Amino acid sequence: MASRRTIIQDWMVAQKCHHLSDMQVQMARELGFKPDSLRKIDNHKQEPWKTPLPQHIENLYEKRFKREKPEVVKSLRQQLIEDEIKRKAKKKAKDARRAAKAAEESQCSPEVIEDSEDIVQLGLDSCGD
Repeated sequence: MASRRTIIQDWMVAQKCHHLSDMQVQMARELGFKPDSLRKIDNHKQEPWKTPLPQHIENLYEKRFKREKPEVVKSLRQQLIEDEIKRKAKKKAKDARRAAKAAEESQCSPEVIEDSEDIVQLGLDSCGD
């Protein structure tokens, strides 16, 4: 499975090739199109009866979702930036958890060893009549 970053980069290439706006790309993604499938339905000016790809996407979106455009439009670059921020925050939180766990283990380990030695000594004292 491809990572989210590579999928968005594929969409950026398709956006440039097919001259689509951010809104039209988001509509196509919500409709379930793949970046490679746009090539098949694009009008290469050979079929005059076909509507141009941007208009075709808008018509399909309106037919399926009963609205002209998405409520919130995010550009692909903005999505990449947000994903990077989320990834960094997640990594920072994970590192903090690891550091806290390591500190907790380093503080607990000597006490646990001392307690276990006391238990062993108590066990030997009670058994060694």
